[in-house]
Amino acid sequence: MTGRTRAPRSTYRCSECGHQAAQWVGRCPSCQAWGSLEAAAAAPAAARPRVVAAGAPSSPARRIGDVGLDVARARSTGVSELDRVLGGGIVPGAVVLLAGEPGVGKSTLLLEVAAKATGRVLYVTGEESAGQVRLRAERTGAVHDELYLAAESDLGAIVAHIDELRPDLLVVDSIQTMSTADVDGSPGGVTQTRAVTVALTGLAKDRGLPVVLVGHVTKDGSIAGPRVLEHLVDVVLSFEGDKHSTLRMVRGVKNRFGPADEVGCFELRDSGIVGLPDPSGLFLARFGGPPVPGTAVTVVMDGRRPLPAELQALVTGKDIPSPRRAVSGLDNARVAMLLAVLEKRAGVRLHDAEVYAATVGGMRVTEPAADLAMALAIASARSDVALPADVVVLGELGLAGEVRRVTGLDRRLAEAARLGFTHALVPPDPGPGPPGMKVTEVHDLASVARMFK
Repeated sequence: MTGRTRAPRSTYRCSECGHQAAQWVGRCPSCQAWGSLEAAAAAPAAARPRVVAAGAPSSPARRIGDVGLDVARARSTGVSELDRVLGGGIVPGAVVLLAGEPGVGKSTLLLEVAAKATGRVLYVTGEESAGQVRLRAERTGAVHDELYLAAESDLGAIVAHIDELRPDLLVVDSIQTMSTADVDGSPGGVTQTRAVTVALTGLAKDRGLPVVLVGHVTKDGSIAGPRVLEHLVDVVLSFEGDKHSTLRMVRGVKNRFGPADEVGCFELRDSGIVGLPDPSGLFLARFGGPPVPGTAVTVVMDGRRPLPAELQALVTGKDIPSPRRAVSGLDNARVAMLLAVLEKRAGVRLHDAEVYAATVGGMRVTEPAADLAMALAIASARSDVALPADVVVLGELGLAGEVRRVTGLDRRLAEAARLGFTHALVPPDPGPGPPGMKVTEVHDLASVARMFK
């Protein structure tokens, strides 16, 4: 009895996220994109490739102690704050993904890197023309004899430019605009983006060429780009910043060659982007001036970097049936919890008043170590009694009103002392403080909130 050959079963693949489905549907179940599923016939079993014996290795295995380190030494990018996040510089053959929202300043930063990097740099732009990039370079002073521009979106053309110029650094802006004729899909989709990244990664490893890729993400990170590339690249950097503020931060998310929790601070100006080795002035609006009710200063740890943060609160009104709560730069749920703890454990009446809480300088504070400072700022605003201007407040609050310890207390206090603060309110058992600083232990919120009554 002869069996019949079963026809290959068709599958449907989403061009946006790569999800596969057995039948066509109008909306992708994974990424919720409409009309993105396309038919892709599965290969018959007889035509599927079989595992064959491997060929000869490209190079013999060596003892780990015999492997040279010269080719893996980090080289400075010319931008000290970026070097800080990268762990000293960029390693030859490394692939770096710089991800961030459109318009945050990624292209401006990388144009600065391309102008200051040592050696020949190839800057490939798929979003702008070469003339537009030249105009930005003129404005920011990034015109350099060894900086070459190529307005390309095809992978084959990029490889041809690399073969001709032999650059020491390649910048691709952005990876979503690049495509290759070897795979199906539209530019920016998962299939094209992954294929181009895999090809550039292989090229980088083979030639020892450092590559920097620009990737755009939305606020929820749902775009098919950097989120599917994090496991392919060596370094993932997140470029953050509020459009209404000049502060920009480059935060390490993944780094195979250095710390993955570092942060670099920049300021976006008309003349370009400038690194801020000491950004404290952006976060302390009234330091050195008279104390103001509703203001408290704390020190947060952003990665390994202690940064001062000024927290402000405004409490207004009385006997309001539905009072408003507005939060900027802080976690809404955390502030709501602090309001409940203040009213229940410290006796501060807030349920019928409007409360506004914010940070200074466009800083985003989500660390629990800022709980006590935020609570005291709210209590100060309620009673209209200001904290002394030379006091820094550190501590996490529990639901019972107790003050809990925070990590890196010595580094926080050292940074506060360097900035001129002479008194600190800290959790129990802080240890010896910096010279010239008075350290006061705070066990619970009720004891310290009495000063505002």
